[in-house]
Amino acid sequence: MMMDFEPQAILLAFALTLFAGLSTGIGSAIALLTRKTNTRFLTLSLGFSAGVMIYVSFVEIFQKGRDTLIEHHGEVMGNWLSVAAFFGGILLIGIIDKFIPNVENPHEIKRVEDMDEETVKKRKLARMGVFTAIAIGIHNFPEGLATFTAALNDPGIGLAIATAIAIHNIPEGIAVSVPVFYATGSRRKAFWLSFSSGLAEPVGAAVGFLVLMPFMSPLIFGLLFALVAGIMVFISLDELLPAAEAYGEHHLAIYGLVTGMAVMAVSLLLFL
Repeated sequence: MMMDFEPQAILLAFALTLFAGLSTGIGSAIALLTRKTNTRFLTLSLGFSAGVMIYVSFVEIFQKGRDTLIEHHGEVMGNWLSVAAFFGGILLIGIIDKFIPNVENPHEIKRVEDMDEETVKKRKLARMGVFTAIAIGIHNFPEGLATFTAALNDPGIGLAIATAIAIHNIPEGIAVSVPVFYATGSRRKAFWLSFSSGLAEPVGAAVGFLVLMPFMSPLIFGLLFALVAGIMVFISLDELLPAAEAYGEHHLAIYGLVTGMAVMAVSLLLFL
C-alpha cells in the first residue's frame, strides 16, 4: 500500500530542511562580524538542541515508527524491525563519522578569536576550510533526510527538529569561516563556502524524496522513522553534547539539555 502526501506538506518539509541547512550562514556571519565567540550562549544552545532531538527521537519519532510497524507486521516483528532500524541509523551516521579525519571534522571547535592565533601557513588553512565544508556536507546529508521525514509527517515536530539542527549548524559555519577567512582575507569567500556547505541538507531531503517516495509504504515509513530516531540520538550524543561542553561549562550544557527536553515535552502536550 502506497502512502500519499499533499504537495503543500512536501513543500513545507523542504522549506524547513532548507532553513536548517543554511543556518551555517549564521555561524559564518558570527565569525566574520564579531571579535569574540559568546561561548556561554553556544553551550546553552547546543545543549538545548541535544535535549530537543533526544526527547523527540525517543518519545515521538521512534514510537511512531514502531507503532506503524507493529500495526502492519504484528507486535513481535514490528518491535524487532523498529529496533533494528534504530540501531541501523546509529550505524549509518557512525560510519559516516568514522571516515572523516579528526583534523577536518566539522565538530572540532573553532572560535572567532582563533583567527588571530593561527600559526600554520595560509595554504594549509584554505585546504582545511574546504575539507571542513566537504565534511559538513557529508554530515548534513542524513540530517536533511531526518528533518524532511519528520516534517513530512508532522510539521510541528519538523519545525522543532529543524530549529534544533539549525542551532547545531551555527558552530559548523564558524568552523568553515575561520580558516578560510584567515587564509584568503576574503569575508565573501568565507561566508559563501560556509553558507553553501549547508546545502547538503536540502540535497539529502531531495534524494530521500526522489528515491523513497515512489516506494513509500507503511513498512518503509516505519523503518525510516526508526532510522531517523537513531541518527538524531547519535548526533546529539556524539556531536552536540561534546561540542557544548567544549565551548563552556559542563553544567551549562546539561541545563540546556534539560531545558530543551522540557520545551519539547510541553510543545507536544499542547498539541494533544
